[in-house]
Amino acid sequence: MSQMTRRDFVKLGAVSAGALGATPLGFDLAEAVQVKRDLRIEGAKEVHSLCPYCAVGCSLIAFTKEDAKGHTKLHQIEGDPDSPVNGGTLCPKGASTLQLALNQNRALRPKVREAGATEWKDIEWDEALKRVARHMKDSRDKKLVLHDSAGLEVNRNEGFGFVGGATITSEEGYLTTKFFRALGCVYLEQQARV
Repeated sequence: MSQMTRRDFVKLGAVSAGALGATPLGFDLAEAVQVKRDLRIEGAKEVHSLCPYCAVGCSLIAFTKEDAKGHTKLHQIEGDPDSPVNGGTLCPKGASTLQLALNQNRALRPKVREAGATEWKDIEWDEALKRVARHMKDSRDKKLVLHDSAGLEVNRNEGFGFVGGATITSEEGYLTTKFFRALGCVYLEQQARV
């Protein structure tokens, strides 16, 4: 048997890869993906919606089914191929929209960790809102600057800031910006970007 050279090995590898790519070997990946997709959303109701992340307005299709108890369950969210805006494609944030609704790590109730405690405890919404309002009022009272060093009226609050999250919509961003500006807050950051 003759010795195989490095060049012969590379040629054999390239020919083998080409042959494997040209023959389906009994598998059609596109068909397998379509079968899996059809089984998951078979019989599901299509609900058309918009992506909640930015102002572009990408269209979504949410697939829902009713379970045995009559509760509507979300099964899949994907881009709407008939949309003139996104043509069925979604950015990374839009593609993860399903996790916004179905993430098992999502906190469903407000939590608080008291000073010196090591564990978080659940509290009611009314209590959480009262605590936030009290902390914001106390901080604003301590850090409100009415005039700058030159004596000009500035009425700015340096006690807290606002950082908008990736799940906040453009409308919510507008309202929160107006709210915090009304409080005199100057430290604002809004994540309306991909």
